[in-house]
Amino acid sequence: MIGGPMPDPFAVPDGSLEAPRPIVPTPAAMSGSLRGKRVLVGLPGHGWRGDLRSDEKVVQGSRTYVPVMQEGEWYRAESEQTEVFAPLIPVERVWIEDYGISGLTPVATDVTSKLVSLDEPSRRSPVKALDSARLTGLRVVRMLDSGNEQRDLRAVTEMHTNNDGDICVRVAPELEWYRWAWSGRTPRTLEVPVHMLWLE
Repeated sequence: MIGGPMPDPFAVPDGSLEAPRPIVPTPAAMSGSLRGKRVLVGLPGHGWRGDLRSDEKVVQGSRTYVPVMQEGEWYRAESEQTEVFAPLIPVERVWIEDYGISGLTPVATDVTSKLVSLDEPSRRSPVKALDSARLTGLRVVRMLDSGNEQRDLRAVTEMHTNNDGDICVRVAPELEWYRWAWSGRTPRTLEVPVHMLWLE
């Protein structure tokens, strides 16, 4: 063959980027400022719900609550400076999506290694976009060559080949992703090589 074997378009370049930090839920009662934080709400032993944002804690009588709203509503309120309804959730039922220490987590190979405790929301390790069955609409992290993370992004396409033959995914800032839903305005997007993207 002239020029040797064809390069693998899915191969990660040498000096591949480090994985982004995992999401490690922390009880809201142990956190300081909560305004705009991503949160999970739920009840141990019952289940958890995400894609939510919080506001500052509120004390009523002897109880502490956290105003929690759907993430799209939070973005709309911030962007358009409007008031939105935010139910008050007891602080002990709210967990903040904090970040842990980066590093690859071994992929679970059997059912037993995938089991979690129902006492708290489980830690969520990043997954290479290349290894995901689907991407459109999911939260992604773009790893920059500097080693920094760019978060608050959503994938707006699946993997595709661009005009240069690179495997890429188009992403949009999360504010614009949500604005697309409430205004119909198509978001600005950026074409990112798939090896630089991880699912949160």
